[in-house]
Amino acid sequence: MTYLIGFLIALFIALTGVGAGTITVPVLVLFLGVPAPIAVGIGLTFSAVVKLILVPSQIARRNVAWRTLGFMLLGGVPGVLAGSLFLKQLVNVGSQNLLNGILGAILVSTAAWQLFFSFRPMRETPAPNDRSSLLPWLMLPVGAEVGFSSAGAGALGSAALLSLTPLLPAQVVGTDILFGFILSLIGSGAHWFSHPLSEPLLLQLTAGGLAGAISGTLVSTRIPRRPLRLALWFWLLILGGQLIFNSYEKRADLHKETLSQVQVVQANHN
Repeated sequence: MTYLIGFLIALFIALTGVGAGTITVPVLVLFLGVPAPIAVGIGLTFSAVVKLILVPSQIARRNVAWRTLGFMLLGGVPGVLAGSLFLKQLVNVGSQNLLNGILGAILVSTAAWQLFFSFRPMRETPAPNDRSSLLPWLMLPVGAEVGFSSAGAGALGSAALLSLTPLLPAQVVGTDILFGFILSLIGSGAHWFSHPLSEPLLLQLTAGGLAGAISGTLVSTRIPRRPLRLALWFWLLILGGQLIFNSYEKRADLHKETLSQVQVVQANHN
């Protein structure tokens, strides 16, 4: 089952371009019952492995704008470390339900933004002026989101590059892939030191993911990307809503249990 999940996630990444962490974490939490902190660490590591397959070809094709990447990393690297630290603090205080709720909210907002962007009327606009100096400030919260939830680098990074730089589409893709790979690599390292990861689960996901990435690359030119992306964002919107609902439901159950215990204590006291 885990091999199949890794295969399908990597297949959709190759076909749609949606980041590995965005898909992996809710699937692990909702379908396999993996605790959120461990799921985030596995998502970051899995994302780094899958993107490692794509990075060499992007560099070889000269699709990476190194100066722009440097600006992105100036904000992204401190952000991913800060996000990882914030997640560690939440885990230390035992706020598992709150963590699931926040992850769900991040997923819902990301999916909703992507759907809005997908249905927005397309207009012919001139290439923007180079405002790369703003990228560190924008990539700081993006990096924090990656470190906290393993999601966000691909969608938000591409949007920033399209808005602030005159890069060609191929350069936007290549630069963003390398940016996401570096953040995933650093974030996964931080999580390895903070949270124990399930190595068998990660290895099984990776084995399936490698096969899925290769298969998706081979058939990607024959399958339209837009319908798959829309379907995937709708599905992730539902998964995010499920995470929020589960968090609220468990909190309500915990409140009822606490109230019941208080009533028992009061009854014994009387």
